[in-house]
Amino acid sequence: MTAKILVSACLLGSPVRYNGSDKRIEHSLLERWRCEGRLVSICPEVAGGLPTPRPPAEIEQAASGSDVLEGEVRILDAQGDDVTAPFVAGARLALQVAREYDCRFALLTDGSPSCGSREVHDGSFNGTRHAGEGVTAALLRRHGIEVFAHDEIEALAERLGGL
Repeated sequence: MTAKILVSACLLGSPVRYNGSDKRIEHSLLERWRCEGRLVSICPEVAGGLPTPRPPAEIEQAASGSDVLEGEVRILDAQGDDVTAPFVAGARLALQVAREYDCRFALLTDGSPSCGSREVHDGSFNGTRHAGEGVTAALLRRHGIEVFAHDEIEALAERLGGL
């Protein structure tokens, strides 16, 4: 059986980012995996009920997605509204979809409070990032799904080749 890959919808061209844009990646490997039927697309933020466009959101106190899942910190939007609940709901839905399609890998948009796998914004809304992960990346990892950042396609391909 061919390994399935959960992918941030914005990376596949869906205009679901907070500002209504996408973050499409044009890469031959991604195209090959799409043709092979390996890609499972989701935007956790939209799945969790957030609209597009929406105010940008960040994890407060330079914390990480694991801290959000533990209830230690919140995700706030630029207007100061607590949007933790839809982010956590979206992460849970992403995990549900990953399990439904038996995705063992995920390719997610780094920097996002949902999908960041190596870094996220620090909660100051000034563009500063720090090492950490978003709530979806954290939840997927807790359940044994290997998460790769959007610029780690080759590393994902190497991992897939090793199966």
